[in-house]
Amino acid sequence: MISIHENLSGRVAVVTGGSGVLCSEMCRELARHGVKIAILNRTMEKGEEVAESIREKGGTAIGFSADVLDRSSLEKARDEIINHFGKVDILINGAGGNHADAITTPETFGENIDGKTFFDLEEEGFSQVFATNFTGTFLTSQVFGEELLKQHSPAMINISSMSAYSPMTKVPAYSAAKAGINNFTMWMATHFANTGLRINAIAPGFFLTNQNKDLLLNEDGSLTARSNKIITNTPMNRFGTPKELLGTLLWLVDESYSGFVTGITVPVDGGFMAFSGV
Repeated sequence: MISIHENLSGRVAVVTGGSGVLCSEMCRELARHGVKIAILNRTMEKGEEVAESIREKGGTAIGFSADVLDRSSLEKARDEIINHFGKVDILINGAGGNHADAITTPETFGENIDGKTFFDLEEEGFSQVFATNFTGTFLTSQVFGEELLKQHSPAMINISSMSAYSPMTKVPAYSAAKAGINNFTMWMATHFANTGLRINAIAPGFFLTNQNKDLLLNEDGSLTARSNKIITNTPMNRFGTPKELLGTLLWLVDESYSGFVTGITVPVDGGFMAFSGV
């Protein structure tokens, strides 16, 4: 068990996409350290399921409905959170994901594979995926940023990806958005450095989630050809588990551990970035 960060007790964290595989674990872990959790999802019921699992263990959590691409819904959620909890100390921009409309079928153009090529991608699908991952982070940061600035040691955590550094085949919109997240994290960290607000990002390596399982697992549960490529290029020779993100999260949000750390993106990837392939 990770030691209790008493410094975090009583703080309030807003987590977008908080019902997802990775972010739900973040919610539960922060709650274990005494953080009060506001879970934002387009469907409030999904967030409430995670919130209930936290409350069952004695923590404090509530699900709220918000769309990260709808400023008015974010503002409504912010006001409800302030009315209920009184403040916001931590913001985790976890909403994101991919969609079939923004994914090519072949990895490279010219492969003898039927399906969607780069030229078949529609602007609407591409723009939606980019916006969900990048613009949603921008809007949420704007809406909750002023509340963060009212606190003594506020922290913002953005969620990046391995695809930000070396874009994965088939997912151009997602890759471009995550590269933007890294850059935006550095920009915001610089912009707000004198205020006490620290802004960092976590770049998970390859974790099995609801969003990517169809790409990584066959119907019988065996690894796809794409998964085998990933494992071959991950020196630790396995996928990560959601709990393996939690130590990095706690380090970044607790200023007694990382008070002079801002503007970085931390890879949690089993060595994927370090491996040249030979």
